[in-house]
Amino acid sequence: MDDHSDDIRRPLTQRIEVYAGAGRKQWPDDLKARIVAESLEPGAVVTDIARRHGCRPQQVHDWRRRARLGQLVLPAAAGALSFVPLVSESSPSAAAAPSSSPEAAVVTVELQGHELRCEGRLDLPC
Repeated sequence: MDDHSDDIRRPLTQRIEVYAGAGRKQWPDDLKARIVAESLEPGAVVTDIARRHGCRPQQVHDWRRRARLGQLVLPAAAGALSFVPLVSESSPSAAAAPSSSPEAAVVTVELQGHELRCEGRLDLPC
């Protein structure tokens, strides 16, 4: 609807706009992650994805940058492989000390009540 307020032939109408809300929209991290994951699909267009979700393309690009920096965790794709961080229970000095024992390296993986233990010597090139 066009409003030509300088047109004297039209009667003046008062126009009142009410803004409800407290400023900026807060996007939950899981929703941001889903939008970013969608934007990373082959052939995806960021502008179209942003429009579909009601946000700005600049926001999606910022969220993608945050995902690259590890500040936003993306959902795992179905059937995709993922890595689990390795946590060492030994002190850093003990882990760095060379040993001539063939059983110097021990890796134990515990998952859902099962344990996988790998023992052996790790030869690293100098």
